[in-house]
Amino acid sequence: MRVPTLALSLAAALLLGACDAPPKPPAVNETTRRPANSAWVVDLQSCRSELANTRIDAAESARRADFAMATADRMVALQQAIELIKPSSPASVAIASPTSIREVMQPLANSIYTVQFDYGSSRVNLAPTFLRAVLDQARTAPLVVLRGRTDGTQDVAAEGRIARERAQAVKSHLVAAGLDPNRIRTTWQPTGDHAADNGTPDGQARNRRVEIEVYAALPTVAPALTTGQP
Repeated sequence: MRVPTLALSLAAALLLGACDAPPKPPAVNETTRRPANSAWVVDLQSCRSELANTRIDAAESARRADFAMATADRMVALQQAIELIKPSSPASVAIASPTSIREVMQPLANSIYTVQFDYGSSRVNLAPTFLRAVLDQARTAPLVVLRGRTDGTQDVAAEGRIARERAQAVKSHLVAAGLDPNRIRTTWQPTGDHAADNGTPDGQARNRRVEIEVYAALPTVAPALTTGQP
């Protein structure tokens, strides 16, 4: 009974030894191998690259040809347009002189009239000739701005009230004379914006005023409305 056991142990040892041995590499048929850098492979790759570059050059040449044709067509169309608008004779061309260009570009000037007031008063007393001159321009003007001013030196409520009352009094006078009230804007300022030296009686008399500015054209930014100060 001991002999078979020994034989089995020996067979198992042989099998384990066979499993631990590294496998043999597979056999390769050397007759079918081709070198990666052989001369004909390099030539083939070079031909493929040259063919790709040739296709790119051909596409670029076609694009340039299309652009040249489009440019030529556009030049022909422009030349035809020039022929259509060209005057029949030099006498029909009017060239503006520099003086006329300056006259067109120069903005129209506004007209400013001044109404004087007694100290602490908002009573309006306009001479007929003065009123007629104002109305002659104001009737066709797009905008008339009235600015009430005082000879005050402090920004107090009393000065603001008298400045506002003076502007409103002049507006009422112009509206009563026939001027459209929708084209009149009034502003007022209690102090500052003096037209003369406010340290002398004569300067103070000139500062107690309402300026009537008659606009020749509407300004870009409209002056303040009657509901507030400028």
